[in-house]
Amino acid sequence: MRQIVVIAHDIRSTHNVGSLLRTAEGLGVNHVYFTGYTAYPTYPGDTRLPHISSKLTWQIHKTALDAENLVPWSHAEEITECIDKLKADGFTVVALEQTESSMPLPEFRPTEKVALLLGREVEGVEPEILKLCDIAVEIPMFGRKESFNVVQAAAITLYHLRFK
Repeated sequence: MRQIVVIAHDIRSTHNVGSLLRTAEGLGVNHVYFTGYTAYPTYPGDTRLPHISSKLTWQIHKTALDAENLVPWSHAEEITECIDKLKADGFTVVALEQTESSMPLPEFRPTEKVALLLGREVEGVEPEILKLCDIAVEIPMFGRKESFNVVQAAAITLYHLRFK
């Protein structure tokens, strides 16, 4: 079975984080990496102030519905170290982003080890981080809007990765 991990970088909304964890659990994601300022649940040895950690954990739990306890996850401030480690472990790093050179998702044939990179809700993945990725894919849009919510886009892409 294909190994799929998610890198959630600079996701501001705790509701999106919770929903992403629930989606990841439902689609058999092996691990979720929270990088940058993405919120994450409390963990043993957490160095954040307890009231902040507790508040964020509760907000995440409201949409994760305990998936935060079912999906392996970790937090790392620095995304480049995370990407470097995944590449060294044989993962293809795939940015979900609209770029001049991004491939339409239906045309993408995933490898056996895929790391899906999700970026900021409005601005997307920063150009300097895109350069670290092996490929960028985008979801073709047929309506008037230019993009989906980050978790909706992740769900569509993860489904494709799981079954393609």
